Order: sequence, then structure tokens, then C-alpha cells
Amino acid sequence: MSMKRVKQRTQGSPRDDEARDTYFAKPAQHVFTWEEVEAKPEEAFVPYSMTGRFAKGAFINHAKFGRGVVIAVDQTNVQILFKDGTKKLGHAAV
Repeated sequence: MSMKRVKQRTQGSPRDDEARDTYFAKPAQHVFTWEEVEAKPEEAFVPYSMTGRFAKGAFINHAKFGRGVVIAVDQTNVQILFKDGTKKLGHAAV
């Protein structure tokens, strides 16, 4: 004789969903503005070089574009915010 079992469905409370969402949420990323870059002292900037390796948030000084801040990084490129806008430049691969 076989017995048919009915699976019980559990309904999580909305509070549980909110707690899970906030636990797994990524922290808010800082968005740089040009005013923040301009306010930095000259010593905060490092010279840009294609052989150099840069991290997000690094302040650089480019020979042609001037001062900037790295806003995005991938394997071989960095996106830098300059006064004239953003530029995508190369940097050393790992």
C-alpha cells in the first residue's frame, strides 16, 4: 500500500526576504566627481604609464589629459575620469 504525501510549501515572511536581501547586497560604490579630483593635492597623483598597474580610485596624472581618477578596471584597461570626460586607457596585465 502506498501513501501519497503532499509536499508542504513554506512561505517566508517578507521580513525574512528583506533580511536576506540586505545581507547579500553589495556595498554602495563611491562615485567620483571632478570637484573631488581637483581638490586633491599634487602629491596624491602618480604618473600614468601603460606598464603600470592601477586600482579603482587611484589618482593619476596623464601627460596629455592631465589629472584623473580611475573609475573602472578590467584585465588590460582602465577607465579614467578626466576634466574633459572619461577615457579608456591600457595598463599592465597581471
